[in-house]
Amino acid sequence: MQIRQIAAQQNIPDRYLEQLLATLRRGGIVKSQRGSKGGYLLAREPWKISLFEILECLEGLDIRTGDEDTNPKNLDCSVVDEIWQEACQAANAVLQKYSLQDLCEKRDSRRQLDIMYYI
Repeated sequence: MQIRQIAAQQNIPDRYLEQLLATLRRGGIVKSQRGSKGGYLLAREPWKISLFEILECLEGLDIRTGDEDTNPKNLDCSVVDEIWQEACQAANAVLQKYSLQDLCEKRDSRRQLDIMYYI
């Protein structure tokens, strides 16, 4: 699709969308095609692109999952840090579990529910 089409469909400013797509292109999520029929398309199949990968590309996620700080300032900080790491690992697991294809399928199934008529 072309940037204008995507921007209009998603109600996103063109300039902002250009920045997002440039970042996604550098991250290998999308690729661009020049020419009159040019635009952006996925670089891989949608089931091979995880939500974690997209967010990592766009937001630069750097979620700690190891023991980087082996010398914590105090006991309180180490307890909070352990819980934070557990929360990050759980978030990573959820984001890695779902693909772009999963999002599309969830959207489509909800659309089907919206068009059902009940008597």
